Amino acid sequence: MKFLRKWATPLTVASFLIMGVTGTLMFFHLDSGLNKLIHEWAGWVMLVGVLAHVVLNWRAFTTYFKRPLAMGIMGLGVVALAASFVPVGGSGGGDTVRMVMMSISSAQVETMIALSGKDTDAGLAALAEAGYDAQQGQSMATLTGGDRATQDAILAVLFAQ
Repeated sequence: MKFLRKWATPLTVASFLIMGVTGTLMFFHLDSGLNKLIHEWAGWVMLVGVLAHVVLNWRAFTTYFKRPLAMGIMGLGVVALAASFVPVGGSGGGDTVRMVMMSISSAQVETMIALSGKDTDAGLAALAEAGYDAQQGQSMATLTGGDRATQDAILAVLFAQ
């Protein structure tokens, strides 16, 4: 148990810090680079840290099940978790903006250039001038490496007046 005590709480705190910052960035759509990937993996790390923390503090943990306020808060957590599995978005299959962004990611570069009102050569030239090595037949996902911030920057270049 002494070994667990040395790392359980620091691991929980560190992973909470990562989860809090990256989760906030994702909520406001300000995430970029590896934020989402690190957020997902930090969730697993946090799970390990919290489980170790509960094992170390089992006796104190069980006392929360005797307190009405604590039970209410934990009950709300269970309800929120259950609600997270309820499908939303009607028959359309989900959030429209998310579906559009996913379509943009899979679209070919020349399709996005055409949507911007430019001809293919002018669009490729504008992207090259901005530092993007775009090729005909290349998907936006390949060009951006899946990075949403890069995708937004490329769209800004294409749709600039």
